[in-house]
Amino acid sequence: MSRLGKKPLTIPSGTTAAISGQTVLVKGPKGEMSVDFPAMVRIRLENNALRIEQIEEGKSNLQGLYRKLIENALIGVGKEWTKQLELVGVGYKAQVAGANLILSLGYSHPVNVTAPTGIKFTVSDNKIGIAGVDKHIVGEIAARIRKLKPPEPYKGKGIKYTGEVIRKKLGKAAKAVGGAATGAK
Repeated sequence: MSRLGKKPLTIPSGTTAAISGQTVLVKGPKGEMSVDFPAMVRIRLENNALRIEQIEEGKSNLQGLYRKLIENALIGVGKEWTKQLELVGVGYKAQVAGANLILSLGYSHPVNVTAPTGIKFTVSDNKIGIAGVDKHIVGEIAARIRKLKPPEPYKGKGIKYTGEVIRKKLGKAAKAVGGAATGAK
């Protein structure tokens, strides 16, 4: 059996969970979210805790998966998931207009990113913050924004996650100075 899946999920204070059919509905101070689960998994609510059990033998991977999905929903409605991105480069700018994020990334036109429902953008200096109750959507939006201008390997200019380390390459001039790298004898 899945070790993680066997552990009961305690519901934090200020958050409620309800099971109806094959759906767990989680409500909290930051919003609400629902998680659908298959018939191969049984979820019970007892003593302010959710217990996930496998019905079919050998399906412990689903037990652990749905436990983690519900745990992510409980955390999200309680305190929100966030991702931070950094703009590195001269002239790269970001601004929030309503629910949209407008990026100036050196293209001939500004790039407009529309926020799905439940996602909020914040901008300060060269940092972009993405917050929401659904961990999957927050990560997906952050990856889409990063993909607009990924960091290039020579100078590191582009959009990167905060704390991400960009491995930089040597340029042609730096290789030529070494002598051995050029193949000279």
